[in-house]
Amino acid sequence: MSDTSPSPAPSNSTPTSRHLGQWGEAIVGHWLTQQGCHLLAQGWRCRWGELDWIAQYPLDQTHTPPLAPEPTLIFVEVKTRSRYNWDANGLLAISPQKQAKLWRTAQYYLAQHPQKAELPCRFDVALVTYQAPARSTSPYLPTAITLPTSVQIALNQPLTLGNFCFTLDTYLPNVLAA
Repeated sequence: MSDTSPSPAPSNSTPTSRHLGQWGEAIVGHWLTQQGCHLLAQGWRCRWGELDWIAQYPLDQTHTPPLAPEPTLIFVEVKTRSRYNWDANGLLAISPQKQAKLWRTAQYYLAQHPQKAELPCRFDVALVTYQAPARSTSPYLPTAITLPTSVQIALNQPLTLGNFCFTLDTYLPNVLAA
């Protein structure tokens, strides 16, 4: 288990679900980079919605599958949930309406970035879970949402941040159908 906690001072306030979600996105972005992706945008927004991550794979010619057999534009939806949640770690939250919003948002991104429009595109889903500290412990999560480059993220391997434990449980490539 990796621990990246020592730098920021503990906060007296309980982390919000938004803050926990931002950490989930940071973990997935870090993992994507380690897989050879070039991160183009995080939290890209337009009037139709938001794309958690937009990445291009591979970063260079030295990386090869498993993420993609050829240069590919990847739109990644990240769901961060507490353990023992009700919606399959966030997978059930990606309803047909949510999928339509993701498609519309991605189309607008491609219209704004025509140099990327010729690349094959796909939608991936990353599911991150976290475990909060025991009730007897004051919850502490660093407020600065950055991971040192030396931290290695692996699927199903816990990562301790403050006194929360995060795990990138599942990465599902190419899950949204056209």
